[in-house]
Amino acid sequence: MTETLQPQAPPPEGQPFDLKSAPIQSFGSLQEARREVFGSCKSLESFERDLQHFGEEGEEGLRRGLGSWMVGDYAAACRYLSTHQDDDVAAFTHANALMSLKRPAEAAPIFERLSNAYPGEPKPRGGYVEARLEAALATCDPKDPEDASVQLERDIEESGERFAESAEGQYLLGRASELRRDWQASIDHYAKARDLDPTQRSNLIRLAYRAEHCGLDDLALSCYQVLATMRPIDRNVLMNLGLLYEDLGRDQEAAACYDIVVRHDPTDQRARLYLRDARAGMVMYYDEDMERKEDRLNQILRIPITDFELSVRARNCLNKMNIMSLGDLVRKTEQELLSYKNFGETSLNEIKEILGSKGLRLGMAREEAVLSIESAHQRYTTGENVEAMNRPLADLELSIRARRTVEALGCLTLGDITQHSEDELLGMPNFGVTSLMELREKLGEYSLALKQSQNI
Repeated sequence: MTETLQPQAPPPEGQPFDLKSAPIQSFGSLQEARREVFGSCKSLESFERDLQHFGEEGEEGLRRGLGSWMVGDYAAACRYLSTHQDDDVAAFTHANALMSLKRPAEAAPIFERLSNAYPGEPKPRGGYVEARLEAALATCDPKDPEDASVQLERDIEESGERFAESAEGQYLLGRASELRRDWQASIDHYAKARDLDPTQRSNLIRLAYRAEHCGLDDLALSCYQVLATMRPIDRNVLMNLGLLYEDLGRDQEAAACYDIVVRHDPTDQRARLYLRDARAGMVMYYDEDMERKEDRLNQILRIPITDFELSVRARNCLNKMNIMSLGDLVRKTEQELLSYKNFGETSLNEIKEILGSKGLRLGMAREEAVLSIESAHQRYTTGENVEAMNRPLADLELSIRARRTVEALGCLTLGDITQHSEDELLGMPNFGVTSLMELREKLGEYSLALKQSQNI
């Protein structure tokens, strides 16, 4: 196994990850594979079954340890990877697993060795500094973290200016600011770290928590929503996101968060209690906005497959499988489609591209689909001209032909329409230049415009 901490390109899309034979050249490639494994319940279950058949020694033991980290079994990861410290990827994964188990004193020397081996890489150095911090916090008075703060700032300074300006350095500067109770400075550092690396989970968690406690609900919400897309999803992230949704009066989305936690662990009494309260709130208060979100999803799921340009082979296969709409398609998994005769990777990629354009994916649960569609919708209703973006479709007073076309695309508001390009609309049945000119003119009355085509 190549020993490097540099990120590598992910495997070709559509090819299932095979832990036994796939090259794992970096920790970054392991993270990419982890996202694929958590792509659906079936892929995760299949991966966990295969993992049990791995040996415990040699190359198989190493890969079993890496696979254990991927599924969140950090104790097993430590057990299998502890004998493979000569492999840098295994050592780095082992150290991360130790941190997840709250064993920073054991992780620190591993990170230190890797930091010396890769002096230009901020990740092992960041791991070492944070491990030293966590070990210090575990032994100091929780009410007097000043010593830990001083040591942390000294470690960051000794790591050099280049490290301090990295995502890892900014994250640790944020933690130092928190220890000094300088909340605004901590938020500023965490926000800068997020700009440098939007995938750094620990930083997003800290930023979300601190923003929420400082009354910056929009910032906290955006962080939690990103964290909710990272696999495996952290239980506390879903619980905090649910609580924030409830505070904002969005009980149905809160219930969706709690429901995911309960389905994963039916014995979680706190989540069950919160789910019951959120559902009660849905009954007590009529949420017109939430109804619109459900309508938006339903309209998208009702879009017929015939509205999209597909190869003859893909279209024939879907017809034989009795898949007539996007809703039928979302309920299928990649494995189910690929198991059908004559349905291959090319057809699968066509399908994934179509679903991706609508914010959907194969094997997607309804609760997740609601969150995904709403997240995509919010990206264009949080800037300028929000009032116009949220106007209902009826306000445009379109002709029947134009109205039916935009409804078929799942549009409920003017903002929904602006997410489609002229080329996309002209590709719809019975929608021509006359209808396009009408739509452009009507949107122009509200200072809105269609999305630019990719070839422009």
